[in-house]
Amino acid sequence: MEDLHKRLLAADERLKYLLQVKDNREWGNLSGLEEKCQRLKDDFYEIEREELATGIRNFEDAISFLEERCEENLTPMERVRIVRSPLRFTLKDILENVYDDYTELGGEEDASIDPSMMVAKANIVRQVKKRSITQQVMVIGHEKGHGEEYRNGGSSKPWGNEKAMRYMLVAQTEGIPIHYYVFTPGAFPVEDYPGAAQQIARNLYIMAKLRVPLVAVISEGGSGGAEAVGMADFRLMFSHGYYSVISPEGGAAIEGKVRAGGQAPRELVEQIADGLKLTADDNLRFGTIDRVIREPLLGGKRDDFPFFRKIKAEMIRATDEVVLKTKSLRAFRAYELNLEKAEEGDVIEPRIDISWELNPDEIKRMLILRSRKYRNMASWAYEGGRKSAYSSFCAKMRHQAARTWYSVRYDILRGQQKMAQQVLKDVSGEGSVFLRRMTAPFSSAYDFISRKQDSRPVRPLHSGAGFACERDSSRSGYVSPLANEDRTVTCPNAGRHGCKDLWVPDLYGEFCGVCENCGHHFPLEYQWYMKHLFDRDSIREFNRDIASVNPLNFKGLDNKIKAARAATERKSSIITFDAKVFGVDIVVAMLYRDFRNGTVGAAEGEKFVRACDLAQLKRRPLLAYIHTTAGIRIHEGTLGVIQMPKCTMAVREYIDSGGLYLVVYDNNSYAGPVASFLGCSPYQFAIRSSRIGFAGIGVIRETTGEDISPDYHSARNALRRGHIQGIWDRREFRRNLYQSLMTMGGRNLYYR
Repeated sequence: MEDLHKRLLAADERLKYLLQVKDNREWGNLSGLEEKCQRLKDDFYEIEREELATGIRNFEDAISFLEERCEENLTPMERVRIVRSPLRFTLKDILENVYDDYTELGGEEDASIDPSMMVAKANIVRQVKKRSITQQVMVIGHEKGHGEEYRNGGSSKPWGNEKAMRYMLVAQTEGIPIHYYVFTPGAFPVEDYPGAAQQIARNLYIMAKLRVPLVAVISEGGSGGAEAVGMADFRLMFSHGYYSVISPEGGAAIEGKVRAGGQAPRELVEQIADGLKLTADDNLRFGTIDRVIREPLLGGKRDDFPFFRKIKAEMIRATDEVVLKTKSLRAFRAYELNLEKAEEGDVIEPRIDISWELNPDEIKRMLILRSRKYRNMASWAYEGGRKSAYSSFCAKMRHQAARTWYSVRYDILRGQQKMAQQVLKDVSGEGSVFLRRMTAPFSSAYDFISRKQDSRPVRPLHSGAGFACERDSSRSGYVSPLANEDRTVTCPNAGRHGCKDLWVPDLYGEFCGVCENCGHHFPLEYQWYMKHLFDRDSIREFNRDIASVNPLNFKGLDNKIKAARAATERKSSIITFDAKVFGVDIVVAMLYRDFRNGTVGAAEGEKFVRACDLAQLKRRPLLAYIHTTAGIRIHEGTLGVIQMPKCTMAVREYIDSGGLYLVVYDNNSYAGPVASFLGCSPYQFAIRSSRIGFAGIGVIRETTGEDISPDYHSARNALRRGHIQGIWDRREFRRNLYQSLMTMGGRNLYYR
């Protein structure tokens, strides 16, 4: 009877799993099967063995039939439920069954720095002609656990992502590949140092140029938290996993405008899950992953040992492919072709020993391929910017000519000029000392006679003391439309600082939107900055024709984009242009509030990357002025999320070339952009009264269960946490920017 009892319990577990996946007891008469199972359990010892065996067998057959029907018609939301099941395999299950031995780093279990982020030094063994070959790898990923509360459901805290980054660098030092495993619903949204957004940005910045092969596997990839360990040379995804810009429930809450503490209707959640295109097959079609690992019926579980053997073969195969693309020997190329021709579901047993160590030339080739991979992602998900074959050829020729011109001008001629100046300085050094000694008496007499006192005070360039808006004849000609209202407003700090009511024409005119008593900054439109921050008539916009679209055919988005275009007369939420600040040429990328609240999608990412390329080509500083950004545009799904590593890669290449990258936040700046291409800047500043963070106060409160102070995301707190390097007054923005251009960054810029 013991074997029958085990079979009944196993069948009961399968039934409960089906109930969880379908979330509907009426589907396939699951409620009737539930009652039948309960009767078998209640009468187990009262039924004859033969009758009991028949009943259990029929029960098992019914469940098998329903499992097959369920697998055939799985909805996106049902895949999300599969991933969230406590029966699903976790990273620790993979470490114990895919790798031959491992040592956890950074602490074990609940004594770990962050138990939701697991790092291990592991060995993986491959069989080649009856020989066992052991290769070392660094395994980094999220650990959801099987009910352990201290794992935090795989939501890594900032210090967990910092631990991951630290051991990425260890792997680079040791020259071993890194295997990433993404099992997270999203990052834990706290700003405590090192900060959720800022640390994800640092991870992406480091991963962009890690000099070892990177392979990532996605089971549950939720939002920006997945990107903290997601950038890789080869990206795999489990067939029953999901990869999304936001959870279906979170997307439904936004679309349904559900208040804090409320719950979106089930139908809306299902609709959003379908609209986000979050499945493995969707992501494979979009090009955000490279291959799908097919799972068993209704997803792999923690005791599915044949599936673990398949994962092992796929990880070896993927790492081989990354390495082989850097090689030039024909034998390796032939093996690579065999891998490419193999069917997706096959388990490939390697026939030759492939070393995963790379020489400097191979590392260089691998980094070029990694950059090209992310540069091409989502390149189809926007309008404009594409040219005919003839136009593309002409554009390439112009680009090459410009590259040659700037290389000759700044690398060769400027270098020769510096060398000549240094030689003249060295040669004339001793002679100038002798000459000064001979002429010193005459010079002193002349100075005594002609000395005059200049009574005019010298005004320093970098000054934070003035409260009057900068007066400059070149700046006049623009007044905010807000100044046309004949009324008064009350400063938010009136209760604490006794501020008087402000007359709107003065506030938005002479006072530049700043309270003259406490310095509180009222929001101003982005046009004000374009007119007052840069030299007059110096703005030259480029890539204006690149337009945001609806690549996923998300319901209702077409009308929203159409309305945004009509309201702004622009095609995306980012403006890229050349400009001058006190005569210094710079490249500017400005995210602004008026178009979809400054959210970033494929078009915005492409324009930002092109701005980085132009700044790198012309040796100009790059300014990212963030008038407002609400994060990644959720309606573009992973095509939006992928802009995080894509843009960070462009920033890394620009900074590595010697460029100066400045970020200035204003108003509200949140989520994905701050957690990637903005947060990775070494020079970040904020306009006073701005707010900077990863998630909103409501999300943080619901996630952590703690009360959050209203000033949690204030610029002052961001400065205190070390996330920004200074707070600027709007009235001093122009001069502070010029001061930064002249004192920060390396010597590779043209004006240095």
